[in-house]
Amino acid sequence: MTGATDLIRLDGQVAVVAGGAGAIGSAIGVRLAEGGARVYALDLPGRRVPDGVTLVACDLTQAGQVAAAVDRIGREAGRIDIVVHAAGITRDARLWKLSDEDWRSLMAVNLDSAFTLVRAATPVLRERSGGAIVLISSINGARGKVGQAAYAASKAGLEAFARTAARELGGFGVRVNVVAPGWIDTPMTAAVPEEFRRRAAEESALGRLGEPDDVARAVLFLATDFGRHVTGQVLRVDGGQLMG
Repeated sequence: MTGATDLIRLDGQVAVVAGGAGAIGSAIGVRLAEGGARVYALDLPGRRVPDGVTLVACDLTQAGQVAAAVDRIGREAGRIDIVVHAAGITRDARLWKLSDEDWRSLMAVNLDSAFTLVRAATPVLRERSGGAIVLISSINGARGKVGQAAYAASKAGLEAFARTAARELGGFGVRVNVVAPGWIDTPMTAAVPEEFRRRAAEESALGRLGEPDDVARAVLFLATDFGRHVTGQVLRVDGGQLMG
């Protein structure tokens, strides 16, 4: 019988984390590396990544660069088992104040790059007849949020994309899931006024704000054999914030 410790191990596996230099992406990289995976982070040149994680410089908004980075990793490591999209930006404004440029730049990072990443990795995953893809969304993709028309739309799009990918790739043994955090304390949320932080904590059933490692632990579950029969799902990591 396989023990619980064996199920959480990723020894010999290769993981690609897009946005791997960000707060959430870094936490995910650390958890996957601790599980035994060889972890590559796709992010802009010069970005710092955690010890034990290899940076592959890449502009995620450029499909050719994404494809080249995934190809390089596949050739260098000989395989790809886990693909995580954790890249994301905000361009907050009421919809009538949101510029075309802000809308397009946000979609390019939050949604378009997830498509190009998964498309690039799919041939490798299909060839090995297995693997796990995890996309990082947000509860605001389900509920909407004042001032976040573009951000919420991009996250809702990720969830629809993941469900379709799960259906298309399931026959090849590839699982596709989404982790949808609530408020997570990161540099991106640090600039938000204190009243909004307080309101988010009050909305949470657990009475606290989330941390990047809370998201990373959920990704680890979905990437390992603990989640071997889970696909096409959205796992909310929000302390009960959405139901509040």
